[in-house]
Amino acid sequence: MKASDDHSAPRKTAAVIGGGPAGLMAAEVLARGGAAVTVYDQMTSLGRKFLLAGRGGLNLTHSEDLTLFLTRYGDSDPLLRGAIEAFPPQALRAWSDSLGQPTFVGSSGRVFPTSLKTSPLLRTWLLRLGNLGVTVRLRHRWEGWDADGNLRFVTEGKEQRVLPDITVLALGGASWPRLGSDARWAELLRAQGIVVRPLRPANCGFIAPWSEVLRRFEGQPLKRIALTFAGRSVRGEAMITRDGLEGGAVYALSSPIREAIERDGQATIVIDLLPDVGAAKLAERLSSPRGKQSLSNYLRKATHLSPAALSFVREAALSKGLSLPALNAQDLAGLIKSVPVRLTGVQPIATAISTTGGVSFAELDSRFMLRRRPGVFVAGEMLDWDAPTGGYLLQACFATGVAAARGALAWLPERHAALKTG
Repeated sequence: MKASDDHSAPRKTAAVIGGGPAGLMAAEVLARGGAAVTVYDQMTSLGRKFLLAGRGGLNLTHSEDLTLFLTRYGDSDPLLRGAIEAFPPQALRAWSDSLGQPTFVGSSGRVFPTSLKTSPLLRTWLLRLGNLGVTVRLRHRWEGWDADGNLRFVTEGKEQRVLPDITVLALGGASWPRLGSDARWAELLRAQGIVVRPLRPANCGFIAPWSEVLRRFEGQPLKRIALTFAGRSVRGEAMITRDGLEGGAVYALSSPIREAIERDGQATIVIDLLPDVGAAKLAERLSSPRGKQSLSNYLRKATHLSPAALSFVREAALSKGLSLPALNAQDLAGLIKSVPVRLTGVQPIATAISTTGGVSFAELDSRFMLRRRPGVFVAGEMLDWDAPTGGYLLQACFATGVAAARGALAWLPERHAALKTG
């Protein structure tokens, strides 16, 4: 009797390289599909960047309508959209609930586990994977393939070679390399003739030529602002850094800002420091007599803006060659609601929340398998897609992990048939 006809034949083996959300989700789907799964990671523990993502509250996904949700990925490849449609936010929430981590929708529409933390979810998830028979190999750095198609790993200074039936690559992008996502894989894949788009910062901070006055406000937030660039406005917060700006409102527009800086060497954003107050109403407030109050005290009482925000107003006036005390109420209101900020550079990729670029979708078939490496599937931030924060990043990582694993399981019978005919 042939081994393929023997019910005692060994299970198909799967190697998942990368222990972040995409890799661990792929491992779960593969194990449930009957594969003997081993997860390899070069770090000393799994999910290190995943844990960092939940430091301020684990934003798993977003509750908005799926049609609108998909637009957050811009001009994304149909393969990515299809993966999210097949494993949408509702499915991710149900999966979290199955781990004993029910979710809730915040006031912004973002979805969080009720614990707001990554560690309880990750701990239970790893226990589930262990119960499914998933093996974990830590401190294993992937070094590509040998001439016979074996996966090459280096661990404790020694090389190990493995030949699984299927492989899922989920090694992340290039941000926060100290947590494991150092993008060393890019050159390994390029050496195979695989197109890997240059990795660039996404959801990142930007550099601005601050005066010494503004630098004193390093670490201070600009709360409840509206930021506008290239015809798009977003509300949120920004954080003043020593050399520029970062924060949710900045990240939401990081892609067009980054592209403008790459093209023109700079980009000017506009900040409305009081988006909930109309210009006419604000001008009315600023029309009352100042009396003997200093301008700073007068503006603070009339606008309730923080000292950091008021410094932005002063800097904007200086940049336009204007004297702040000489402005009338209408012009002052207009300046507060339209503060120009010139950005001249992008913060380093290592400090970005995520990256764009990576394996071109043209290199994949419909199952997320590399056309040049049959049996090798790719998931997560290794792929060339971009998304803002707000749950969209993790949703795509989980969804592509599911898609790659399902694609791998679907391909196994084809591989078996090819081996029989071969």
